[in-house]
Amino acid sequence: MFMTEPLTTSMARLKEMVDGADAIAGFTGAGISTESGVPDFRSPGSPWLQNKPIPFEAFLRSPEARREAWRRKFTMDDLYRGARPSRGHRALASLVASGQMPAVITQNIDGLHQASGIADEKIIELHGNGTYAVCLSCGRRHDLAQVRSRFEATGEAPDCDACGGIVKSATISFGQAMPELPMRKALKLTVSCDLFLVVGSSLVVYPAASLPLMAKESGARLVIVNRDPTPLDDAADLVIHEEIGPVLSAAVGETS
Repeated sequence: MFMTEPLTTSMARLKEMVDGADAIAGFTGAGISTESGVPDFRSPGSPWLQNKPIPFEAFLRSPEARREAWRRKFTMDDLYRGARPSRGHRALASLVASGQMPAVITQNIDGLHQASGIADEKIIELHGNGTYAVCLSCGRRHDLAQVRSRFEATGEAPDCDACGGIVKSATISFGQAMPELPMRKALKLTVSCDLFLVVGSSLVVYPAASLPLMAKESGARLVIVNRDPTPLDDAADLVIHEEIGPVLSAAVGETS
């Protein structure tokens, strides 16, 4: 249960838990990337409020919606084009490199875990990835730079060169089915880990937010490092409401 204690005590407990764990499941949300300059979804004044993702059914149904979706996508991309992995990203990368963290489960779509040095196969992306696009019909991967060049030249949402299908950012939109393979991988790691480390997630988006309690019920310790309170604070073994980078760097270290 969450109890207020001195930060130095909490930091010492976090380091002890990390050092003593055999299999850590990292679980990240927007908070780990805000320290890299990537805006989150819920803060007042967030640019996402002016550029909300288009719901999946509308994207499929309407060419106008697809055009607007791509316009919003590229507007947001421009806002954090120069983002680089934060100290928190690098700390998790060091845990993966050491073998203590088999994989990172993430709700983020920004590709910063890959940029921190973690291999694709050790990143479980529950909400997809915004750094490339895919054809919804044949699954062909499309380079975003080429998609943008065509969009800006014609003003039209691109179709797939291979099959003529609809091309979409490789993110999971509202109303789109969760990806089955990443969910299976996330569930497997969740029930087999001995420490479930939540980093920068508000824990309000389901089904992803159900994983911490599932880990706890399977016998893992639950740690939440997040600037703001979450609905699961009372269930956690340790909660630290501080900036992520300094906390993880001190408790874990970080890759260079």
